[in-house]
Amino acid sequence: MKLSESIKPISYLKAHASELVREISDEHKTLVITQNGEAKVIVQDLETYEKTQESLAMLKMLAQSSKSKKEGNYKSRKQAFKSIRARVKDLE
Repeated sequence: MKLSESIKPISYLKAHASELVREISDEHKTLVITQNGEAKVIVQDLETYEKTQESLAMLKMLAQSSKSKKEGNYKSRKQAFKSIRARVKDLE
């Protein structure tokens, strides 16, 4: 979808709310709502929002793990599994 097709003024949202909700939900669209000619909010379906949040969380984890590795704050695979096995054994 072109960005120019997904920009609507708030007055359009008010007048066509149920239609827009159905369209956004069915087609997984993202809509930019403007107020006084300035972009103010994004409206998107829940599934798209959740996927975006999951992607951001994954990127954050990757960034944190990369930082940890650069700082030398990590265990080798062998050390990690040894630690996990010890924890499991303690639980038994």
